[in-house]
Amino acid sequence: MASDPAAAPAPSAQTPSRLLPLLLAMAMFVLVVDTSLMNVSISAVVEDLGTTVSGVQSAIALEALVSAAFILIGGKAGDLFGRKRAYVLGLLAYAVGAIAMTLAQSLVAIIVFWAVIGGLGASLLLPAMQSLIHGNFDGPARTKVYALVGAAAAIAAAVGPLLGGVITTFLSWRVGFLLEAVIIAIVLSGIGLVRDVEFTGSRHVDGVGSVLSVLAMGGIVLSILVWQEGGESVLALMLVGLLSMAGLVWWLRRSKRAGRPTLLDPDLFSSPYFRLGVSQQLLQQIALGGTMIVLPLYLQMVLEYDALGAGLSIAPLSLSMFAVALVAGRQAGRHRPAGIVRLGFALLTAGLVVLVPLVPRADSGWWLTVPLLIAGSGLGMLVSQLNNYTLSPVSDERVSEAAGVNSAAGSFGLSFGLAFAGAIMLAVLSVAFTRGAEDSDVLSAPEKEQVSQVLEDDAELMSTTGLEELLADQPPATSAEIVRINTDARPPALQIALLIPIVAGLLGLANSFRMVRLPDPVPAGSTEGLALG
Repeated sequence: MASDPAAAPAPSAQTPSRLLPLLLAMAMFVLVVDTSLMNVSISAVVEDLGTTVSGVQSAIALEALVSAAFILIGGKAGDLFGRKRAYVLGLLAYAVGAIAMTLAQSLVAIIVFWAVIGGLGASLLLPAMQSLIHGNFDGPARTKVYALVGAAAAIAAAVGPLLGGVITTFLSWRVGFLLEAVIIAIVLSGIGLVRDVEFTGSRHVDGVGSVLSVLAMGGIVLSILVWQEGGESVLALMLVGLLSMAGLVWWLRRSKRAGRPTLLDPDLFSSPYFRLGVSQQLLQQIALGGTMIVLPLYLQMVLEYDALGAGLSIAPLSLSMFAVALVAGRQAGRHRPAGIVRLGFALLTAGLVVLVPLVPRADSGWWLTVPLLIAGSGLGMLVSQLNNYTLSPVSDERVSEAAGVNSAAGSFGLSFGLAFAGAIMLAVLSVAFTRGAEDSDVLSAPEKEQVSQVLEDDAELMSTTGLEELLADQPPATSAEIVRINTDARPPALQIALLIPIVAGLLGLANSFRMVRLPDPVPAGSTEGLALG
């Protein structure tokens, strides 16, 4: 009878295999590169599956949402049935999503297998990886592994758009996800090297807190996705999310006072470093998510770039983020972390603000290079500091729980930025298109009514070529007028969508002044150097 790989013996924490850090870094690489592949492949996925841009946008945001909504539960699940088993199940779920992407013939398959099952896999994988690194390595070795895994995440963010662009352009977007499955198979082949980490805390399940956490984050982002798709019950979903968030805060405090185990310890937020760090992580990811959905759409739908062109155009953002993160990380001891964070948000916001007036004028991705270098440099500074700032003062016995909250804030911010920026862009496009049609002297009254009706049913950002193909059987004058209206409507839609990451950057900048007024955090134990989140 075959043995359970999740229960196989492994080296002790004092003598871990030299191969184990590399395998952990490979797992993190797959987690981060996955969304980059999807972002630069939007137009290829739309064409191949005969779906819509908004549908693919929704799938991308939903994947991040599922990860955020269940990550606290995923961390507790690992405590209950084993961190190593949670790590294995998370990898397997991610592999199911990747394999499904290589075979998918409809958007429904992508939503079910990649967004939902893959998102659940991420919610198990991230906290389990945190705990396993903490339990398999000691002292300086642990810090080095955190740094290696963090570097793998930064490298994935840097090369993801380029890698996805090359694979999608010269092979197929499906090949990229197949390679993800191969990497996961390699990581799982070394699972015997991982020593499980026993959980010694309470095994009580906070069912009420778990349900409220899912409803809170899920309701808020789902309301935006439903609004984006023109569905109903948007306000009801938003109210469910906001009321559940308030209910979660009340429940955690009440349970803590009563001495009952909770989904997470509300006393974590008594630390100003943790509160500020988590909120900055949230704002950084909102800015990143909004930027990474708007730019690929602009490049692929407006400039009509293929995946490689889009990847190359976005490369200044990701590469500068990676390079500056390395430099800032090495210089961290010479400068205050809060000061670096403040400069990071200032550069991020400045780079995005410069993009706004360029959108109507740019006729190639080269126009974006300088502002993306500025914004990427700001993101690099944030990446180098925020995780360590947030988690280094946390004691060893609470670091896994704190890291789960930090990861949840990041995942929720990413999904919110993706969903909200995409929804705003499509909403503004619909309004601008409708007004342009109503003001047209070329379109007849029935044609104006038809344009308005189509937009109500399916507001869509469409390339000029795609729109011309759709209008091929229309009179030339009508076709030319609709294309003109579409061309005029796109720049304001993209500009207003950019305001989402800009506002997040400004809020982060304002928050950083509160960080500067505090003394630098003092590391508690071995959490110094933590790079997950």
